[in-house]
Amino acid sequence: MENAPLLSEVEQTRVVVSKVCDSRRKSQFSQFFTPVSIAQYMAGLFSRRTGDTCRLLDPGAGIGPLSAAFLGRCVSGDLGFNRIEVDTFEIDDYLHPYLTETLDKYRGHLDVISAVRGDDFIHAAVDSVCGNLFGQSLPQYTHAILNPPYKKIRSNSSYRLALRKVGIETVNLYSAFVALSVLLLEERGQLVAIIPRSFCNGPYYRSFREFLMRRAAIRHMHLFASRKTVFKGDEVLQENVIIMLERGVRQGDVTVTTSTDDSFADLEAHEYSFDTIVFPEDQESFIHIPTSPDQGTIERSSTISCALQDVGLMVSTGPVVDFRVKEYLRDMPEVGTVPLLYPAHFGNSKVAWPKRGSKRPNAIQRNLHTEKWLYPNGFYCVVRRFSSKEEKRRVVASVVNPSVFAGADALAFENHLNVFHEDGHGVPEALARGLAAFLNTTAVDEHFRRFSGHTQVNATDLRLIKYPSREALIALGEWATRLPSEPTQGMLDNELEELA
Repeated sequence: MENAPLLSEVEQTRVVVSKVCDSRRKSQFSQFFTPVSIAQYMAGLFSRRTGDTCRLLDPGAGIGPLSAAFLGRCVSGDLGFNRIEVDTFEIDDYLHPYLTETLDKYRGHLDVISAVRGDDFIHAAVDSVCGNLFGQSLPQYTHAILNPPYKKIRSNSSYRLALRKVGIETVNLYSAFVALSVLLLEERGQLVAIIPRSFCNGPYYRSFREFLMRRAAIRHMHLFASRKTVFKGDEVLQENVIIMLERGVRQGDVTVTTSTDDSFADLEAHEYSFDTIVFPEDQESFIHIPTSPDQGTIERSSTISCALQDVGLMVSTGPVVDFRVKEYLRDMPEVGTVPLLYPAHFGNSKVAWPKRGSKRPNAIQRNLHTEKWLYPNGFYCVVRRFSSKEEKRRVVASVVNPSVFAGADALAFENHLNVFHEDGHGVPEALARGLAAFLNTTAVDEHFRRFSGHTQVNATDLRLIKYPSREALIALGEWATRLPSEPTQGMLDNELEELA
């Protein structure tokens, strides 16, 4: 039987239903319906297995394109199962008729039993895993395919309490759905999910990353070069990744594929050892997704090999979270305040402070409450934490010159800046300028994009970069200081090549 017409019908239904569902309903249920092109690619990642019966889990199924794509592979004989049992969970009962219609399309072509469950997947899965006498027992699934909802979980919510019963600590529905699906898989069961890339880094998802790596192996990751095309009908700009996991097996090499968009027309695939995906020395277990197997200047160089601590430096996230200390913020400096620095104060390698007419405050009151967040006035190197994916450089470093803040004996750094310092104090001028010059090279930016493609630049990312020696950084800073004007990108890159 030809599967394409069936999937075409599912795609037409998806487009219609997506338009019919108003934005408030989509927000309530965090609904982003999966295009059939992506569903087919995801279903294609499952490897053929021996066995008579397949038990498929599709939580947050929507109108069922993921299940349809999986069943389409079964129709073609790709997966080799004689019988398929499908459990779909969809909490929005408005979608149930569409979901049932999708699943029914395959009944005449396969030995398939399908169920549409309207209960809350998180509570149902937790009850099953815990063996709750009042809950329904779910089977161990051989496969799971999911596009889970994306919504924050409040710390005091019933979801958070339920997830803790099964050892899951996480902050978003999407990671909760993936973690629970892993728990519901049998040994060697496979899972494919399309999820936001935010889980790859940052402290909030550390527990989730460790949970996954204790229980499953990462087999495949797919990255889209453009954030705007995957769920373009729903205007979703969150960067997404497709991940394939296998439960209870030893971690091996990881296949990483990339494409510009969901047409997969320019698909590229490469194999990577796992220690290039999760660095062995990284206690945060950040997941890096290399976009090219080619080694850059940083990887090739034997002289750029120092850890940040070897250079004698530390890097910290700016400690001032402005919305928590609104009563202490001041638009302009006044008696009893110290300069408060935001990313907006840095541009073209110059510090512009204070900025009149800025939407951001320029100062913070100095008192017993704020004193613990202050740094002595001095030279520092700062790096912005956030940039847009389309920005020319992801890593943007600047030098804090104490002369700009004449008369101030302390400085405050807002949370959107990373600050390089020496045990909470400033650093020698040449070292600050050399560090900024190094971080602003194309080689560092390409290294970061290749292994940390997310748009957020965390302090942990900066700790994991390899650096030239302290002496080499000071020499680089002295070179930059001798120049009559700020070095161009070409000059920075040439100087680093000489050093490397």
